[in-house]
Amino acid sequence: MVRSVTSPRQDQTAIDEAWSIVLAASRAAERAMVANLPLTYAMSRDGELVVTDDTDPQAVVAWQPGSGWELRVAAGDPRRELIDLYLPITSATSQRPVTVGHLGQSIDGFIATQSGQSQFVTGEENILHLHRMRALCDAVVVGAGTVAADDPQLTTRRVPGRNPLRVVLDPSRRLGDHYKVFTDDSADTLYVCATSALADGERHVGQAPIETVADAPNGMDLSAVLELLRQRGCHRIFVEGGGVTVSMFLQADLIDRLQVAIAPLIIGDGRPAIRLPGRDTLSECLRPRYRVFRMGGDVFFDCDLRVSGEGPEEGAEEQPLVARII
Repeated sequence: MVRSVTSPRQDQTAIDEAWSIVLAASRAAERAMVANLPLTYAMSRDGELVVTDDTDPQAVVAWQPGSGWELRVAAGDPRRELIDLYLPITSATSQRPVTVGHLGQSIDGFIATQSGQSQFVTGEENILHLHRMRALCDAVVVGAGTVAADDPQLTTRRVPGRNPLRVVLDPSRRLGDHYKVFTDDSADTLYVCATSALADGERHVGQAPIETVADAPNGMDLSAVLELLRQRGCHRIFVEGGGVTVSMFLQADLIDRLQVAIAPLIIGDGRPAIRLPGRDTLSECLRPRYRVFRMGGDVFFDCDLRVSGEGPEEGAEEQPLVARII
C-alpha cells in the first residue's frame, strides 16, 4: 500500500497533533512494556497517553505485549498516515531495541554527485523526516565522510523533540576538530574510532569525548559500537548516513529497519547508495517486507529487515495492481 504522509492540502493542525501523538507514544513505550498488558490509549490535554477503553472513539494507539504499538486512529483521519509511519520506531524499548538505517537517493541510485554535493538530493519532506527520526531516537550515527562533506548539525531544529546523542564513526581518525558536531553546544557528541588509530594521550576531538572499539576488516567492530551505545541507554539508534556507513551496518547484519527515500532525480554518476557484496542468484538476495509512503515528491520505502517474504507488511490494505498516487 502507498501511503501519503503529507500533502499540500493537509491541515497543519492535524500534522502537529499527529506528531504529538508519536512523541507521546515514544515516551510511553517503556512504561507500556513494563506493564506487559494489552492496553488502549488516548491523548490527555497535557500531551501524554492515558489508558482508555478499547471502544473509546478518542483512542489513538494500543500496546500489544511482544509487538508494540498498534494504530487506533480511524481510516480517513488526516493524522493516521504520519502516526503509522513512526509507530515501529516508537515501539522500541530496552528489551526490544531497534537500529534504523536511512538513505536518500536519486532514481539511479546515488546519494551525491561525484564532487560529493548531496544537499539536497531528496525533497523538503524527507529532510523534515530526518529531524523527526532524530527526535525519536536516542542516538544518531553518521560516518566521517558525511561530516566532512556536509558538516551537519544532526539536531531536531525543525520539529519539537529532544536532540539525540550525535555519534561520529571515523575508523581511521581522519577528521579535524573544526566541524559543528565537535564545536557547538546544541547536543552531546561521541567520537568513535578504531583502537589502532588513536594517538597516545588523545581524549577528545573538540568537545567530543573519544571512544575506541576493536579494529575489523571494514575499519571497526560495529557490533561493539552498538553495544557501547546500548550501555549508554541508547535503545533507538538511527544510522543516518552516508552510503558507506549504512552499507557497513547492512553487511554486518546490524540494521533492523531500512528507510530509503527515492527522489525524482537522475545524477548519472556519483557516490552510490547501498553497496554490498554481489549474489549469484536473485533467490540469495534479501527481499524484506516493506511499506511505501509518498513523502512530498519522493517515494519512501520502509523495510523491515527482520521479516523476510515478498509483498507489503502484514495488515496492509488491498490496493489495485496499478494506482496513480501523484
